[in-house]
Amino acid sequence: MSATFDCIDHNLLLQRLQIDFGLSNAPLEWIHSFLSDRTYQLLYGGDLTHTYLLQYGVPQGSVLGPLLYVLYTADVCHVVERHGMHLHLCADDSQIYTSVAVSHTTSAVHCLAVCITDISNWMSASRLRFYPSKTEIMWLGAGNLLQQVDISDIPELSSTIRVMLSACHLDVILDSQLSLSAHIAVLCRSGFYQL
Repeated sequence: MSATFDCIDHNLLLQRLQIDFGLSNAPLEWIHSFLSDRTYQLLYGGDLTHTYLLQYGVPQGSVLGPLLYVLYTADVCHVVERHGMHLHLCADDSQIYTSVAVSHTTSAVHCLAVCITDISNWMSASRLRFYPSKTEIMWLGAGNLLQQVDISDIPELSSTIRVMLSACHLDVILDSQLSLSAHIAVLCRSGFYQL
């Protein structure tokens, strides 16, 4: 997702809060007031730019910023569920997951590719951008089962997404067998953890 907190369309957010979450009257006006009349300036090399009105985005250092982002993107859960998959959200970081037998990995890959395309389309309609280069896919399971999976690339729109052996989530490095050995190795190299 692209600088996600900065891309939220205020009008779309207010519509979604009203239609999807039933906010109206004073609470909706409070949020409208919270978002409106915000400005920014840039200081570069001692020079200050003109003041510009912010028409998009939520304040990132605020308590409401992450909550408003999650409410803005809540519909993506329905997109994922339509494909029989599950979604875990943590502010602007998300994971799609499903469970399949090794014999069904090819159909799972197809389903995932269609799901990712639908998410990308939803994001475009929501004025957000999907970045395949920031997307990681990982097979999880026992070593003997993972050896039977020979799919290393997932087709996505005009590119492919490589299957990873490990991925970092909330500063924890997970590997395909959930052994945490990659995470422990990083901790040992940093001197944080001694064996």
